[in-house]
Amino acid sequence: MPNIIAIAELDPNNRFAIVVARWNENITRKLLDGAVKTLNEQGIADESIDVAWVPGSMELPLVAKRLAASQRYAAVICLGAVIRGETTHDQHINRAVSLAITQISLDTNIPVLFGVLTCETMEQALNRAGGRVGNKGAECAEAAVQMAALLKNLP
Repeated sequence: MPNIIAIAELDPNNRFAIVVARWNENITRKLLDGAVKTLNEQGIADESIDVAWVPGSMELPLVAKRLAASQRYAAVICLGAVIRGETTHDQHINRAVSLAITQISLDTNIPVLFGVLTCETMEQALNRAGGRVGNKGAECAEAAVQMAALLKNLP
């Protein structure tokens, strides 16, 4: 039987950071609300959650890197909504942001979670921001809590 590394108890004194893009704020605010609600349900008080708003999704990585590098946070959650338009602009943003967020997590050893919706339509985004497909901000916060707790038990 293999040795399973368990998820530790979450320390309610842990701090979490959330970086949110203002672009498509009608979507990202719902993602933020879902993330904060999930963290609260996990025992994280509002006072232990820091939120930084950035202009758009392209600006998420720089602020996430500063926050993760501070070592003040158990995890950093990045929330945004990039919706396809008439050009391929969305693809360039999505690729750059996803790669940067992954690299920040690896460089800082802090979970930095990709909660950026990459949708074809506004309807798809609304469905993922509390609509019929759930709230991806809430799901991202749940993953942040689990990763923070798992990392406590890793060598």
